[in-house]
Amino acid sequence: MMRFWANLIGYQLVWFSAVIGAGHGLAWPGVAAALVFIVAQLAASATARADLRLAGAAVICGMALDGTLSALGWARYAADGWLAPAWILALWAAFALTLNHSLAYLRPRPWLACAVGAIGGPLAYWGAARGWQAVQFEPPAWRATAALAAGWALALPALTAGARRWNREAS
Repeated sequence: MMRFWANLIGYQLVWFSAVIGAGHGLAWPGVAAALVFIVAQLAASATARADLRLAGAAVICGMALDGTLSALGWARYAADGWLAPAWILALWAAFALTLNHSLAYLRPRPWLACAVGAIGGPLAYWGAARGWQAVQFEPPAWRATAALAAGWALALPALTAGARRWNREAS
């Protein structure tokens, strides 16, 4: 139970570090927090190999989704990098390390993962936008919100499917 809470709270600390840092024009707080979280999770994880693969897959998802939003001009990210900034890619990698731990209940439930992604993904971005100006949605904002909902509705079930598969391979 302690690992569950450490994973859940650790990821939330990464999220706050990333969006508050980005809101102040700094990518490094989120990247540093994500690296500390990832190293700590991998060191304590019985599924470290699957977790590492998930982190890589999540970064690819982040480059595709956030890079597309940036390239289309639908979203502007604070502490900007090339298309998808480092702080948001670090968030994707850290988030992936919740899928075998605090969010493991989503793995066998692809429809729930789809719903959680469609709702939770955009909410997290809106929280970052409203609370810390880490991201700005260009008018009309519904385009970016709809793209985030669709992207996360696809990404989260795909990542949980990867978690199921890579955990089976490790067994």
